[in-house]
Amino acid sequence: MTRPITAGVDGTEESLAALDWAAREAVRRGLPLRVVHAWRYAETLAAADRDTQHGWVSRGVSQAVRAAAGRHPDLTVSVDVVEDGAAQALAGAAADAEMLVLGSRGHGPVVGFLLGSVGQQVIAEAARPVVLVRAEAETTAEAAGRDVVVGQDGAPEDSAAALRFAFETAAARGATVRAVRAWTLPPVFAYSPGSLRLLDDAGGLEPYERQSLAEALQPWRERFPEVPVAEHVEMGSAGHVLLSLTGRAQLVVVGRRAHRTAVGARIGSVAHGVLHHADCPVAVVPHA
Repeated sequence: MTRPITAGVDGTEESLAALDWAAREAVRRGLPLRVVHAWRYAETLAAADRDTQHGWVSRGVSQAVRAAAGRHPDLTVSVDVVEDGAAQALAGAAADAEMLVLGSRGHGPVVGFLLGSVGQQVIAEAARPVVLVRAEAETTAEAAGRDVVVGQDGAPEDSAAALRFAFETAAARGATVRAVRAWTLPPVFAYSPGSLRLLDDAGGLEPYERQSLAEALQPWRERFPEVPVAEHVEMGSAGHVLLSLTGRAQLVVVGRRAHRTAVGARIGSVAHGVLHHADCPVAVVPHA
């Protein structure tokens, strides 16, 4: 089944930037574009029944879609106006999408994204990758020569979904993947005979981290031999290391555990930090 790239549109400047980003990505990947708008019937508008209000909403969305489609005449576009809460409608739309693209407000690189409750819930609940696009960063971030930056952590299978997304995106854009692995000194009680043996075999902590990154990247290098890869291993917190590289990034890709906790679905501290402070689009990719 061919999955579309889906954009959530609500008429704001940020959502229109997300629509443009999604349209360009759909063209790059040769995929259709689906545009979703969620709305609620407003009983307070006594002069307008449900059908009338639906018509108002549909015309507004269609106008935005026509403008985006006009810039990409060969793009296949569909529009769905869904009567539901925004978070529920968008999370549902993500389930059938290659990725879901949303707009997010921001006021410069210091403040970064202002991620509202709808965005947080959709990212936490979505079963597919979600890309957040800021209006003011949407165009400049795609300058030639910028990398697709992706965080890698843990064992190869822990970051396989994020690496796959990063390599697919870089291949479609002719960009370099900059794979990042951050590490910190473990507490003394974390050492065990088995872990010490692994460190000794690798020649120390940093060589061990470099070896771990190389092993995680190997299957994706083989699958995408045309994609240049830069490996970046640095001591520090993952969020800080990733943010330090956003100045050279056209997209940052981070992973998120897909399972629910006792307090509900969570974004994760690294993804949360990058989403709030990156000055380029951010993709959050769920993994098991």
